[in-house]
Amino acid sequence: MKAVVARAGRLVCEEIADLEPGPGQVLVKTLCCGVCGSDLHALHHLDRMVDMTRRANNGASALDATKDVVFGHEFSAEILDFGPGAERRLKAGARVVSMPIMMDASGPVTIGYSNVFPGGYAERMVLQEALLLEVPNGLSARQAAMTEPFAVGAHAAGKADFSEPSAALVVGCGPVGLAVIAALKARGYGPVMAADFSPARRRMAERLGADVIIDPAQESPHSRWRDLGVAVTGLEQTIARMSGQVVRRAIIFECVGVPGMLQKLIDAAPSGAQIVVAGVCMETDAIEPFLAIAKQIDLRFVLGYTPEEFAQTLSDIAEGRIDVAPVITSAVGLEGVAGAFEALADPESQVKVVVEPAL
Repeated sequence: MKAVVARAGRLVCEEIADLEPGPGQVLVKTLCCGVCGSDLHALHHLDRMVDMTRRANNGASALDATKDVVFGHEFSAEILDFGPGAERRLKAGARVVSMPIMMDASGPVTIGYSNVFPGGYAERMVLQEALLLEVPNGLSARQAAMTEPFAVGAHAAGKADFSEPSAALVVGCGPVGLAVIAALKARGYGPVMAADFSPARRRMAERLGADVIIDPAQESPHSRWRDLGVAVTGLEQTIARMSGQVVRRAIIFECVGVPGMLQKLIDAAPSGAQIVVAGVCMETDAIEPFLAIAKQIDLRFVLGYTPEEFAQTLSDIAEGRIDVAPVITSAVGLEGVAGAFEALADPESQVKVVVEPAL
């Protein structure tokens, strides 16, 4: 079968061995697969990602960065065949999505970051039958493929503490930030500010429901907190509460993932703010803990999503609570994947590129 292989920092479209589903597995045809920012990073820094994953998992990693990898973990697919002992609760021809996880002898493995299980930049994949979710009728393959990246936003929103009146700021309106905005609005949270230097990304944030759009080159989003009912200093908050006023808490979603951003947010955030870190910074960074302590900042790091959040995101897309169509800015076949990686370096031209092997 044809696939796009990541090898020594290059993407090569070539024939690889056909796949056979094992026990509890299904063989599927890839219909659509989104290009994720983590794939862009992994192409040139896969060894670093493997090292960090190994450290996070107490020494375990199922990926050898020196060997071939077929990326792609944001996919929709069609069932072709079943492995031995499969339950066959869905029929051949059913369109499905799945969390990109497989189980092998060493434990869970991430599809698209495995030397054994190719991801969605391939004509076919093997998936775990138990994790399959059928795509509701009427939902396109492109829309269904957005379940995975938008579930990331759902998880970040779900980890934030909205138990009291709050106002949110999303810093960075790339795919992760946009998914967070969509999840917040789907849950009825707000007001939501969105800040990004890119005009195209700011426009997309507005389309997904952000209430206030900020160009950081023109003004700091932190200058708007009082306009949204957030008391900025601890003294302001105490006085407001003593006088019976409703005081909103600031919840900030960091969706950039570059060194120095956490410190900037700690510096600028209102007292008592929660900072939810969804942007993946792969470099060593530094913060001044005293400032976070003095301001009683709640710093929370998030990753991935739960099976329930994944399923709920598919439902949100299918029922129209989240409109993913605007973020899909172009589609390429397997031969166009390398060019898509280059195009995504320009935030003004692309938001989410999808790969459709049939093109």
